[in-house]
Amino acid sequence: MHDAAITKTPPLDPRKFRDPEVTVNGERRARVRLQQLATLWFNTGTLCNLACRNCYIESSPRNDALVYLSHAEVRSYLDEIGREGYGTQLIGFTGGEPFMNPALPAMLEEALARGFEALVLTNAMKPMMKVGTRLLDIHSRHGDRLTMRVSIDHYTKGLHELERGAKSWEPALAGLRWLIDNGFIVKLAGRLFSGELETAVREGFARLFEREGIQLDAHDPTALVLFPEMDARLDIPEITEACWAKLGTAPEAMMCASSRMVVKRKGAQRPAVVACTLLPYDPRFELGHTLVEATVEVKLNHPHCAKFCVLGGASCSTQ
Repeated sequence: MHDAAITKTPPLDPRKFRDPEVTVNGERRARVRLQQLATLWFNTGTLCNLACRNCYIESSPRNDALVYLSHAEVRSYLDEIGREGYGTQLIGFTGGEPFMNPALPAMLEEALARGFEALVLTNAMKPMMKVGTRLLDIHSRHGDRLTMRVSIDHYTKGLHELERGAKSWEPALAGLRWLIDNGFIVKLAGRLFSGELETAVREGFARLFEREGIQLDAHDPTALVLFPEMDARLDIPEITEACWAKLGTAPEAMMCASSRMVVKRKGAQRPAVVACTLLPYDPRFELGHTLVEATVEVKLNHPHCAKFCVLGGASCSTQ
């Protein structure tokens, strides 16, 4: 089903998403201003214990294109939030698998101790369980502000493992149960890659939750976030300024109106701030080294801007 769904879409017109100012048809490209830095993401590094079939960031046990952030580097950005008075509420940690970074527990502790809410995107497998005792300690003191979002790509073992690899299903479910049994706030992230309607996918997850005794509402879009597939090779319309009115949405609703992400490239002397979680590699979306420098507007000059955010209506920080 996965391959069949992909082949229905033609390849991307190579003339698209070239000029930051105008689309291939000469229309003014849509752009988004930062309204408020509500969420700051930290990519803790691209190393992962899995090598998923269609990982948008190409994480794997060997990909260290984005190296581990240090606790001190995270602290410096949290200091900047306070110094500049940004009023940020949420600190997100993503990867790779965030728990591959040995400094993640200290980073979490730092963010939570300062009064931020924290969101960790994890596959809930061995790297997380290795620091289970430390995580329980953090939860005992800050659990009301800590959310763990576990990736379960599909409600069936077969399609989940098609994406994530053999023997990834049972450990993920075991980690999910461990989090729930220990009282963590837990959400799930799935993917719409099977060719099914979203309603069918949610029904499938509902059956899984009932069978496994997992107390989550599969029909609640904050409890189970279903992300559209992203493949920058496939065709997608470019977003013009006229699209906001046509689509009934607004630039203020886009992720880049309320969030930024910190990454550290291999060989770099210091981290950089990029427009969003989806575009860690594209140099056009690197906005500077500080949060102040990164307050510039973002031009929606990438297929992911259209597929995921504008037309897909998705947001990585949905809790």
